[in-house]
Amino acid sequence: MILISALSNIHTKGQFGDYEDKKENDLLKISEIKNLLIVQIFQYKNSSVSFEDIDIDGLKLKNEPLTVVFNETTRILWNGPKNWLLVSTKKDLIKNVVENFKDTDFAVTDLSHSRSIIEIEGNDTIEVLKKGCPFNFNTLDKNNSMNSTYNGIALTVDRLSENPNKVRLFALRSFGESLYHSITDASLEFGFKSI
Repeated sequence: MILISALSNIHTKGQFGDYEDKKENDLLKISEIKNLLIVQIFQYKNSSVSFEDIDIDGLKLKNEPLTVVFNETTRILWNGPKNWLLVSTKKDLIKNVVENFKDTDFAVTDLSHSRSIIEIEGNDTIEVLKKGCPFNFNTLDKNNSMNSTYNGIALTVDRLSENPNKVRLFALRSFGESLYHSITDASLEFGFKSI
């Protein structure tokens, strides 16, 4: 199956907004992330299996709000009580997930083709997010994630780093273009480079 990017019709490379007379490092960088494995893992309420004993790519699930466990290739985001979002560059990891999470105890859903992923990097990243999201970003640390809305569009935010700030935004593919327009509009005053 050929993967067609959710933002292929609107994501164009270049510099936009108030970028003149600014150094390259002072501009926000906005990009679309493609070709990642995205799997939702949900443990049924009547399941008595301990998820803490299950290993995925050397990582253990944590049932703590905002928590992200990660290594170089895989990130597992807490998505709700006994609910996680696995994001990985290893596409074949799905086999390991299906083998380890029995369908009598877990629902495993491959969401890889149903999500748009926008990555924003730069010192003003948090300011862009504050423009459309009601969440208090002062409490979202590096390697934390949360679910909220941005201008009415449901999304998951994964904070990858600080100094400079770097986040990934996950939204339903059908809302990808609307989210992209909202994010780029909010970024115009800071100036951004689309890569």
